[in-house]
Amino acid sequence: MASNKKKVIFICKNNSGRSQLAEALLKNTYENYYEVYSAGSEPLEINPITIEVLSEIGIDISQNKSKSLEKFQGQEFDYVVSLCEEGACPIFIGGKTHIHQGFPDPREFKGDDTIRLESFRNLRDGIHGWIKKEFSREI
Repeated sequence: MASNKKKVIFICKNNSGRSQLAEALLKNTYENYYEVYSAGSEPLEINPITIEVLSEIGIDISQNKSKSLEKFQGQEFDYVVSLCEEGACPIFIGGKTHIHQGFPDPREFKGDDTIRLESFRNLRDGIHGWIKKEFSREI
């Protein structure tokens, strides 16, 4: 039986922060409505603070791995969502609807561990708020 779920892929450069947050948050919030993926053009290991701030709200991505956009070439998605700041995002062909919503690169967060953790929490909450607004329209 075919799924009626809309397919979404979140992309950013490294698939280590923003796109991982977005994938986990959309899955957790609207799992019955969306089939969700994330990838990057230059994948790096998932930032441990990304894992930590999701764990704080009951989402475990500790077993997730960063994925390359190449893995998804040739696949069709209902939504391709780029999360990088202007001009820094990879391009992905294969989406019915392309959305750009820029969020700061967490690799650029400065300060001690406490300040960086708070910056990641703010990023998580910003992405979550945007997801609730943007993706509730399809429900």
